[in-house]
Formats: sequence, C-alpha cells, structure tokens
Amino acid sequence: MKKTFKKLLFSLSAVLLAAGMAVTPAAEVYADSPYRTYTVDGYGYVTETQTAYLPYATITKVGEETLVGPTDFMLTDDGQIYILDSGNARVVVSDMEGNLIRTFGEGTLVNPRGLYVTGNGICYVADRDARSIFLFDGEGELIQTYGKPDHPLYGSTQDFLPLKIVVNEAGTMYIICESNTNGIVQISPVEGGTFLGYFGTNGTDPSLWNIVWRAIQTDAQRAKSQANIPSTPDNMAIDEKGLIYTVTRGEQEKTLKRLNIAGTDMIDGAADAYEDTPAAVAVGNHDNIFVASTQGYIYEYTNEGELLFVFGGSDDGQQRIGLSTKLEAIQIDNEDRIYVLDSDNAWIQIYEPTEFTGLLHDALYLFSKGRYTESKEPLTEVLKMNNLFDYANMAMGRALIQEEDYDNAIVYAKLAKDFEGYSDAFWEIRNNWLKRNLVTVILIVAALWILVKVVKVLDKKKGILKPVRAALHRVGEVRLIRQLRYMFYFMRHPLDGCYGIKRQERVSMGSANIMVCLIILFYIINKYFCGFLMKTVREGSYDIVSDIGLIVIALVLVTGCNYLVCTINDGEGKLKHIYCSFVYSLTPYLVFTPIIFLLSHVVTDNEVFFIEFAQLFMLVWIAVLVFISIREINNYTIKETVKIIFLTVFTILIALLLAFIIYVLWSQVFDFIHSIFGEVVYKLGN
Repeated sequence: MKKTFKKLLFSLSAVLLAAGMAVTPAAEVYADSPYRTYTVDGYGYVTETQTAYLPYATITKVGEETLVGPTDFMLTDDGQIYILDSGNARVVVSDMEGNLIRTFGEGTLVNPRGLYVTGNGICYVADRDARSIFLFDGEGELIQTYGKPDHPLYGSTQDFLPLKIVVNEAGTMYIICESNTNGIVQISPVEGGTFLGYFGTNGTDPSLWNIVWRAIQTDAQRAKSQANIPSTPDNMAIDEKGLIYTVTRGEQEKTLKRLNIAGTDMIDGAADAYEDTPAAVAVGNHDNIFVASTQGYIYEYTNEGELLFVFGGSDDGQQRIGLSTKLEAIQIDNEDRIYVLDSDNAWIQIYEPTEFTGLLHDALYLFSKGRYTESKEPLTEVLKMNNLFDYANMAMGRALIQEEDYDNAIVYAKLAKDFEGYSDAFWEIRNNWLKRNLVTVILIVAALWILVKVVKVLDKKKGILKPVRAALHRVGEVRLIRQLRYMFYFMRHPLDGCYGIKRQERVSMGSANIMVCLIILFYIINKYFCGFLMKTVREGSYDIVSDIGLIVIALVLVTGCNYLVCTINDGEGKLKHIYCSFVYSLTPYLVFTPIIFLLSHVVTDNEVFFIEFAQLFMLVWIAVLVFISIREINNYTIKETVKIIFLTVFTILIALLLAFIIYVLWSQVFDFIHSIFGEVVYKLGN
C-alpha cells in the first residue's frame, strides 16, 4: 500500500511538471531516487553508498515567465533567486517558491553568460557579446558598465569576452574571459575600473612524447604545430574568506582548484575523483565543495579535495526528476539544499540532504574547525548507518589521535585507508613502546653480544661448534643446496657467475625453478601481508592464482623472446643458460624483499624513504645483472647487448599484440558458436 501511494505521488508530480507549475514538489515524501550514490575508498575504488541527496523540487517557470537557455543563477541570503535568462537577454528574479519578483536588463544585455549578486543586492552580469560587465542595483537599474581594460599588461590584441564573474567584499571583480589563457582577469572598481592583473593561471604539463617530438621538429614544424598553452577556466565560485574555486575541463586530476589570495592551489595533490568535464562549482556551508558536470553528475568534496559523494546522471529524454541534460550552474542554500540549473530543460532542480548526509556535514564542519572531540558524536551516528564509510572512519581516527587513544585510532585508520592518520598513531604507539622497553631491549642485545663472545672463546678452546660446522658442511655439499648457494656468488660476481652457468654447469633447471617458487612466495607474502603503509591492495582481497600466472607468463615471455632474438643474432647462449641466468639475476629480490617486508611493519611516513631507496637499489642491481647476463651468456659487446634488449622488448610487444588478436578472434568465434547452438536448441524445443 505504501509503495502504491509513493507511485501515485510520483505520477502526480510528473503530471504537474508537464502542466508547467512554477515549483514541482518531487521528494517531499522522498520518492525513490532515479540514481545511485557513490564514493571512493582509500584504495581508489568506486563503491556504492547510502543515498546522500534526494530530489526535492523543480522550478520550471518563474510566475508566468518561461526561461530560454538560462546559463547562470544565484541564491541570495534574503531568499531570492537571480536567474540569467540568456535566451531572452535578461535577469529574472524570483522567490524560493518560483514566484516572479521582477525582471531587468531588457534592451541592455546582448548575450549574458554569467552573473554574481553581492550581499547589498548589486547584480554583476558578464555579457560576452557586449564585451562588458554590467552592474544593476537592487531595483534592476543600470548603474555602471566596465569594458575592456585599457592597460598594456592586459594585451592590446587580447579581446574582452566575459563569461563568468565573482566579486569579493572589496568589490574586486574576478572575470573569466573566453579564449583568454592568461588567467582570471582582476578588475578593481577604483577609478572606473583598474586592471589589477591576471589571477590563478592554469599551468601546462606537456607529456614526455610532446617534449621529445618538439625537440626533434624543425623551426617551421614547431611554428605550425599547436602551442602548449594553458587552459581557460570554465567556471568559478568565491567563499566568505575570499578564496576562489575554479573548475577547468581537460586538466585531468587538477580540474578543481582552491586558490588563495596569491593564486596558489590549496588542494594538496590530486583529489580522489575529479570530473573530466566540470560545468560549475559552489561552496557549501561546512567547508565542503560541490562540482556539477555537464552530464548531470554532482560531486561533493571536502575542502582538501577528498570525495564524499557523487550522484545524479544524464536524463535519457524521459525528464525524470533528479536527472539532467546539461548542467550550467550550481548553488547551495542555507539548509544545505543543492540547486542545479539545467539549460537544455530550462529548469532548476533542487536536492535535499538525507539524515545520513546531515550528520556527516555536522561532523565535517566540526572536524574542519579542529573540534575533534565534538565531531565524535555525529561521526558515531554516521558509522552506525555505514561503518565502512571511509571519511567517517578517517575523521574518527583523527579525533581519537587528538584524545591520545592511539590503539583505537589505528583501527579506524586501517578501515579508512588513512595512511597519514595511521602513521601518526603508529609513531606514538612505537614511541610509547620504546619508552617502556628500551632498557630491556638494550639488556637483551648486550646479553646476546656477551653470549656470542663466550661461545667463540669456548669454541676456540674446546671446539664446541665443531659438530655444527661439520653438519652444515655436509648439508652444503648437497648438489642442490650448492646450486642454490651459488645465487649469492652470482649477485656479487656476475661475470664469473655467468661463466659458471655457461661453462661449468654450476646451476641446474631444478635450482632455477626452486628460486622461481621462492620469488613467487616472497612476492605474495610481501604483497598481501606487508605493513599497512606499503600495502597497495584492498584489505582481505586475494588474487593469488593471477599473481602466480603473471610471474610465470612474464618469465616465460622474457626468456623465450630473448632466446629467439639472440638465436637470430648469433648469440651463443642456450635456452637453459638464458633461463637460469635470468632467474639468478633476480637474486637481489630474494635478498632485499624480506628486509623490506620487515621494515614495512615498523616504519612511519617519515621513514618510508628507506624502503623506497631499498626498492630502487634492488631494481637497479637486478637490471645490471640482467644486462651482464645477456652480454656474457651470448658473448656480445655492450652495443650489441643494448640492441638485443630493445629487440627483445619489441618482440614481447609483438607477442602480446598477437595474443590479444587471437583472444579477440576466439571470443568472436565462441560467441558465434554459442549463438548457433542456442538457436538450434530453441528450434528443437519448438
């Protein structure tokens, strides 16, 4: 009965929408949303979470006025909505219920694209085709016009095509102009408009390929090629502190920026999930940021760029409430409702936060202000609803750190994949452990040192270790053990080591295969059971079969392709020698991985560089051993060895390409056979 009632209300909403009501209630009874809500966990995986916002209402008309191609709007503190009705070249003002208050700008505006309303009711309109910024008072009367800045630093050939505008408390205008790649234009109202310079210029980050390609081009070719110029921001917002937020398409992980007064981006590093095609940005009431994409998706971030939610989506033409066609602007009211402007449908959709989001906002605000203990109460309620929500676990862990409850803080840090919080809590735990046990550790070390000295003296006088040495000697003389011990000689003396493999048969396929098994075992242990700070896989996620297969296939592919290339190029190495030399070249991995594994359990962020250095040193050592192995086993010169390495890499790529082609063809054949079989079964059944 309840579901039927909801369906009736939803159907009634659709009918009222078609009839053109000014405000269409869509979720006052919280009908099921036509979209899902997602977040990103600490490992970068997109996961579904509780519904964060529900469709609440839709403004389709303002009084009896129909909007045509609106491109911007703004909410004011006194409960009014200023809508830039660009298709009609005017500004439409309504109340929050969609009742018309007034219109203005007719006959003055040409092709307005952006507007901003100050706290005292002054409306700034950026008009692209008029090449001007128009100022209107609270009654809609034109009071000022700003044109192209007359300043040499602006650029005499640079056109003035304003698209978006925000204004700070001092009246300084920040203007995004079409095709102006120098940055955001700053104009002070002093002396009728003073150009202050450019602000927040986007950087350029050319790819390695572009750098190399431009380096080998002639001057004429470089002149004809596209210059590496920064992108122009698409939209912006300003908060009460005067910080500017910009969104720019095509900036990859830096599409969202939070700029201070110096124009420096304050979002440290890449956000967890940036939108590729952002349309607008808005600042929330709890130090949070909202980004709307042109496709209809809405993103909510913390002020540090951490993704909280993403919801919404593209409408398929059915005009379902909550979905959009082309978003142009986004605003947040005092009750945390989200307003988004859809220019294609010429309406404003409103979303209301759920209880879960309301609690999270309370915690977010308290946490951002450093009131960690107070934030625990709403965080506890959030975690009762979703104990796997990463941000809540992260914030709870940080709050517990402030209360010096490090043992529980580290549990929440692990749940949230909060590496920084884990490092801080673990440092304190390690420090406290050392304070309690440092004297004991020193005494144990001293006792062991004395014990070793005593044993050496007794062995020298009485020979107490002679039976042990004899037993070890007998074990060491076992052929397989001797072949395995050869790996340590090989890694220290690769030239002689290769001679031993090639001429003296110091190793065998059996010893090489045992080493491969050890490499696989070490890789799996280090991947899934290393310290938290070094872990790159989701907790509790295991894919051991794929790991084994990947290592075996890689080794077979490298060995086979190198043997093929060396055979064609007069190499002297046999397949057995090449395989064994490659495997023994991986000895540094077997030596360093246990050390790295142990270190990963005791280091914090401040000491991670020790592990990173050990990994780099290990990889360089392996690369040197592989190079020497190819050269010595096949009796090549250095130049020939480099050539063989490049040919081997090329051969591997060709082999992978052929494997991919075979896989695709086989998939098509399998689908064809499956479809025929299904059709035969269907006909036989009839």
